[in-house]
Amino acid sequence: MEISRLLQEVKKASVSVRKLSDDNRKSLLLSISLLLKNNSENIISENKKDLDKIDDSNPKKDRLMLNAERIGGLISSLNDVSQLPDPSNRLLSSYSMENGLLVEKYSVPMGVVGVIYESRPNVTIDVAALCLRSGNAVVLRGGSEAENTNKYLIELIHLALKEKGISEAAVTLFPSGREHVKELLEAVKYVDIIIPRGSQELIDFVRKNSLVPTIETGAGVCHTYVSESADLQKAADVIINAKVTRPSVCNSLDTIIVNDKMLEAFLPLICIGLSKFNVEIFADKSSFPVLEKENYPLLQHATDNDFGREFLDFKCSVKTVNNLDQALSHIAEYSSRHSEAIISEDKEEQERFLDEVDAAAVYVNASTRFTDGGCFGLGAEIGISTQKLHARGPFALEKLVTEKWIVKGNGQTRN
Repeated sequence: MEISRLLQEVKKASVSVRKLSDDNRKSLLLSISLLLKNNSENIISENKKDLDKIDDSNPKKDRLMLNAERIGGLISSLNDVSQLPDPSNRLLSSYSMENGLLVEKYSVPMGVVGVIYESRPNVTIDVAALCLRSGNAVVLRGGSEAENTNKYLIELIHLALKEKGISEAAVTLFPSGREHVKELLEAVKYVDIIIPRGSQELIDFVRKNSLVPTIETGAGVCHTYVSESADLQKAADVIINAKVTRPSVCNSLDTIIVNDKMLEAFLPLICIGLSKFNVEIFADKSSFPVLEKENYPLLQHATDNDFGREFLDFKCSVKTVNNLDQALSHIAEYSSRHSEAIISEDKEEQERFLDEVDAAAVYVNASTRFTDGGCFGLGAEIGISTQKLHARGPFALEKLVTEKWIVKGNGQTRN
């Protein structure tokens, strides 16, 4: 089907999704959940076809993988989202004017949501679930590296839609060829919002080329500052968790900032935990000799390019500072405004960090890995928005709506 015709069908399907009752939207998500459960072996089989095309050393491989545990997570997410309150069709305000007009404001679905993403096929399910639950149709453009997995997941979603008598176009998988992306980005007649999720390169491309309004998600350059007042064991536990649990995701730690008074006491505490996962450390001039003294096995001298770098791998950099001011200055220069953390027992220092750091999520004594729609009780997310208009932080169900004014009169005219 030609692209313009495909997008027309999505636009038409968005009307039927918007008209679905709350119970029908819930039921639809539960049907998709059951299909995932009953076809998990087939999903893994299709996913293996994609995995076999990628080298084991490529960090994208972890993001691409769907195993039994991750499919179980998707099933739980679908069930959770189905039980969240519908954010659409809510009366936000109501008042009568002196001339007798009744003015009401409602939340309504956006219409057609376009999402462009890379590598992670779980996004296919999460985004479809969030859009359907909020009364939106969706165009999904996944990366070619996940083509087999995405196609099969869409087949399962289409089975559920067909079962409920809803047009399959309500969840449309856009062709993965790059030659079609420009058409999607210029489809102002059919698509209401574009959300890029992936590398900084992808986000920059969408921002520069889209005529459709965009909300940026994905890129995360995350720092954790270990202050002079830090509980060092607490700091070590948080930093190891933030780096090694899922290094290929956007909320993982990229740069450890350490107060110079804590270098000798703190850095040895993280060596065993990080070396166990073969984490490569790019250390600045002050931290390098401390780690070298500990015989850290994967140690490199940091260059300027190792700061402000989203590693998405078992790699991180270490920056030494003299005080909180220098830590804040470093974060201000290199942060992508995603997630930032301080490890400190000083209340005044904590509050200053929370107040002055400009990021979607700011932490005290906790891992940046918590920046996630599921962890924040939102069920799932489309991505983490690092901009300030409309949505910031986990971009989830509650933000997939806009507003509509309803005005009721009895023949009033304006002078």
